[in-house]
Amino acid sequence: MNVKQKTIKGEISVKGVGLHTGANVTLTFCPAPDNHGFKFQRIDLPGQPIVDADCDNVTDTARGTTISQNGASISTVEHVMASLVGMDLDNVLLKLDGPETPIMDGSSILFIEALEEVGVVSQDADREYFTIPHNITYTEADRKVEIVAMPLDDYRFTCMIDYNSPVLGSQHAGISSIAEFKKEIASCRTFCFLHELEYQLQNNLIKGGDLNNAIVIVDKEVTKPELAHLAKIFNRSAIEVAPQGILNNMELRYQNEPARHKLLDMIGDLALVGVHLKGHIMAARPGHAANVAFAKKIKAAIKKEKGKKIQKVYDANAKPLYDVMQIMDILPHRQPFLFVDKVLELSKTHVVGVKNVTMNEDFFRGHFPGAPVMPGVIQIEAMAQVGGILVLSTVPDPRNYLTYFLKIDNVRFRAQVLPGDTIVFRCDLMEPIRRGIAQMKGIGMVGEKVVVEAEMMAQISRVKDSETA
Repeated sequence: MNVKQKTIKGEISVKGVGLHTGANVTLTFCPAPDNHGFKFQRIDLPGQPIVDADCDNVTDTARGTTISQNGASISTVEHVMASLVGMDLDNVLLKLDGPETPIMDGSSILFIEALEEVGVVSQDADREYFTIPHNITYTEADRKVEIVAMPLDDYRFTCMIDYNSPVLGSQHAGISSIAEFKKEIASCRTFCFLHELEYQLQNNLIKGGDLNNAIVIVDKEVTKPELAHLAKIFNRSAIEVAPQGILNNMELRYQNEPARHKLLDMIGDLALVGVHLKGHIMAARPGHAANVAFAKKIKAAIKKEKGKKIQKVYDANAKPLYDVMQIMDILPHRQPFLFVDKVLELSKTHVVGVKNVTMNEDFFRGHFPGAPVMPGVIQIEAMAQVGGILVLSTVPDPRNYLTYFLKIDNVRFRAQVLPGDTIVFRCDLMEPIRRGIAQMKGIGMVGEKVVVEAEMMAQISRVKDSETA
């Protein structure tokens, strides 16, 4: 039985300060439609730009994860993203009236509680999972970072941290299923070392920092005057070092709370892959930069697996969905530059088209007439025309639009195409069409043999004079 996508039942807001900016901000969780995903909206900026929660949009990982798009940025997204995954959600719009999410108590638990208060509802669309197909690894030798994702029919995490600190020591944390997130991980707070805190205070980098939203680990000898100075900064009557080696006698929620928080960060950063994952993630000494780099490796693996799955053999003689006359109602191309004879399938995300190759083609008069081979550039053009049918099907009046190439990547010509061959092209969207820009993975097959494949980016543009036509 397929799992359905989920969103929240209504809007709910939380208020707080940004850890680094110190700005008072309101974050509002809003229901979103099927296949929307997680998106932030900067409602304080002109035009209220949208920022997709996507690892390709990450622009900074220095003191948290920052995503940017459409002239807007959102900082410290990891705790919020972890709460969305921990609540098993798929589609949420997050409206924010400032540049950074509120730090709250330094964990995800207050976001979880807000989402639980408003409730969750199932939607019509099926959820997409990506099951890790084989071991995917990431390493940073200089920082001794190691991360691996292994195949598993669940979402399991194991995390180890080691800062060579006599106070913190080596710690491990893990969950056997994402369902354990709320109980075991969500309430674990962010932490820093005292020497880091002093540097950040001196450079005015944590304007919203407070001893209530971060665990401060004392990793050096500290004098009473230094403690008094910190007390003054944080508006406290006194600050002490607890037996556990942390400031202000703050009670740890778990003995290994720092390791659990690193696991929380990792869940939030990997949420930027954009789909629910199934696999066992094991990490040693992870950080935001490594998490995001690993997320990009997983996203690349998703694209590669999608490319493999589309190699289905089609019956080129099957009854067409569109014949050549109907195709000419969609595409502006005409003989001798129309390279699609019929369309077999068309959905919101894919299209299958057919090109019959004969010796009568005009290009054979000049391209190796003594040993005719279909030019590779013509194969790509035919593939693009098939993809153009998919893109133009998204507008109500395709005759008034043209499709233009923006980029072609990863082109491979696997075998010669000769007169008498029939190429079946399939083009799949690699991600939803945004602002008229489509990214597609295309593959061409003659029988069971792949002859050409490519990734294409195209943009549909309205014909200038058509608006008055």
